[in-house]
Amino acid sequence: MDRPPLKPLSLTIMYPCYNEEANVERVTRAAVETARAIADDWEVVIVNDGSRDRTGEIADRLAAELPNVRAVHNRPNRGYGGALARGFREARKDWIFYTDGDGQFDFNEISKLLPLLATHDIVSCYRLDRKDSFMRKLNAFAWSTLVNLLFHIGLRDIDCAFKIYPRTFIERIEMRSTGALIDTEMLAKARNLGYSIAQLGVHHYPRTAGAQTGANLKVIARAFKELFKLYRQIKREGRAAPAVDAART
Repeated sequence: MDRPPLKPLSLTIMYPCYNEEANVERVTRAAVETARAIADDWEVVIVNDGSRDRTGEIADRLAAELPNVRAVHNRPNRGYGGALARGFREARKDWIFYTDGDGQFDFNEISKLLPLLATHDIVSCYRLDRKDSFMRKLNAFAWSTLVNLLFHIGLRDIDCAFKIYPRTFIERIEMRSTGALIDTEMLAKARNLGYSIAQLGVHHYPRTAGAQTGANLKVIARAFKELFKLYRQIKREGRAAPAVDAART
């Protein structure tokens, strides 16, 4: 695949926020600091996914105050997949990095991904010493195992919200998942199109404010419903000959 150049680095940092009024300012300022340090041409995109608290108000203030920061708003809430899809479509730079808006990752670790982009199209990270409950980690392991079995993706942590994609890939696909399946859909389609994917371990930190929504039973049920629909879709499309290089660092 033709990869965008890394020098000069054109980078979008994007993250969805749902009721993250206690986190959005801290996360945005950290994103801006990292982007200034590693990229030549950059932007930060905050996706306010129909929040019911002051997230949208704070995001708009930050966009007005900080150069290269934009806030976009989903009204009503479109779900995790819908929020990510909005952010990917809003991105204007050659490389698109995304994470979550809850502040559980360190933006400074983006610099560790860049060397892998010299030889791979995508970097999908996995969480080192994941700071979640045992049950949540068990569910994640079972989910990743099932997804790898169905789609032959070969990645350790499918849903880790620390990934970087070339915008050219985003322009080639249609993102249909509105819920938690969005990571699986994107990685399965990347594998199907023959994109090479590298893995890298990054640190994971406890949530210090706000509440998680990913373990909601409705979210999980919707993910399973969408999973088998995606499986049938990918099967109809057929698999590309080149296998994903799931190199691990």
